[in-house]
Amino acid sequence: MKYGDGAARLFLALWPDETTREELARCRDAWAWSVDARPVPSEQLHVTLHFLGAVPRARLPELTSKLRAPLHPFALRLGRAQRWPNGIAALTPTAVPPELLALHAALQGCLSDLGLRTESRRFKPHVTLARNARNSIASTLEQAVDWKVDRYVLVESRGDGGYTVLQSYP
Repeated sequence: MKYGDGAARLFLALWPDETTREELARCRDAWAWSVDARPVPSEQLHVTLHFLGAVPRARLPELTSKLRAPLHPFALRLGRAQRWPNGIAALTPTAVPPELLALHAALQGCLSDLGLRTESRRFKPHVTLARNARNSIASTLEQAVDWKVDRYVLVESRGDGGYTVLQSYP
């Protein structure tokens, strides 16, 4: 099924509160962006937990009710600015909390139970700061972003490039 053919392009994510979002934007804005870099708009900064892809809209009520997983609030410290070979500029954790790995695994189980595929790649938590950033210079900020994670969300990636939060958990 293709996006737009009665389907929604969905993902599960950690979605920051306004204060954390401002701190993430500060980290993004500290980079020296190349002319072709595409910084992520502040309102779209997040950590993707699982990309679901195109899912029939008819399944949205089922998904919103069954994508509940145990979440034990945790602290996520994002303090490593990185530029990856594929041109992604990212902010990554200084260490990955076990609670984050547990949430990721629990949601993978929910997706599997719903008959939805999950990515086979190893989970690499990060906030994408920009795309096409191969020639950009990473921030040298010394200060990390400390994020108190107490929720995750189901998000639709809209055709206009924006995101809509469909459901917040718990």
